[in-house]
Amino acid sequence: MNNPQFSFGAGIARQQSQALFDEGLRQHMLRVYNYMALGLVLTGVVAFVVGSTPALYVPIFSSPLKWVVMLAPLAFVFFFSFRINSMTAAGAQGMFWAFCAVMGLSLASVFLVFTGTSIARTFFIAATMFGAMSLYGYTTKADLTKFSSFLIMGLFGVIIASLVNLFMQSSAMQFAISVIGIFVFLGLTAWDTQTIKEQYAENFDAESQQKLAVSGALSLYLNFVNIFQLLLNFTGERE
Repeated sequence: MNNPQFSFGAGIARQQSQALFDEGLRQHMLRVYNYMALGLVLTGVVAFVVGSTPALYVPIFSSPLKWVVMLAPLAFVFFFSFRINSMTAAGAQGMFWAFCAVMGLSLASVFLVFTGTSIARTFFIAATMFGAMSLYGYTTKADLTKFSSFLIMGLFGVIIASLVNLFMQSSAMQFAISVIGIFVFLGLTAWDTQTIKEQYAENFDAESQQKLAVSGALSLYLNFVNIFQLLLNFTGERE
């Protein structure tokens, strides 16, 4: 026999539970974006300081050390990906900040090649494109996982082609890499955002959710930085 009072109470409980979940998810996503934003600030400061200080950039970019600086971020990403599960939340955060600083060293050359105005303009364009795709990934009801295999293949293709072109220095290949890469990283932005949102629902403990926020921030950070770098090939004005 149905009890109207019980049904009403159960409905209220479900609404309260959903409200708590939505608030928790909102706080989690804010934490992810805050980590990402602070990481970008750290990267920008390091890149600007090194790029505007001859005593720092000359020894780096006029010697074989430049290859270490350019490839170090990739090594950080692989190390982070393999060790994230065994790290503490504090360790993951420390690794993230170290990575952002190293990426700043790698991006210092941007300030040596492009004008400050074009860098700022490209950053704004990249932020707009990134924000739109991340919002889409957060709000869409479509399952973006079905595109994941194509995005991953595209990502590895862009990485391999970029490494090859470091030695070939082909402008035609760089143009193709830039066009394809922008679409790949925009797609990854939407997919990663949806993935971060869905992973929160898996009820991790506080320590795991903290690490999840850091790893999510790293994924979105990488997407943004790559969109920015690739756009510079089209919108950047050289010194």
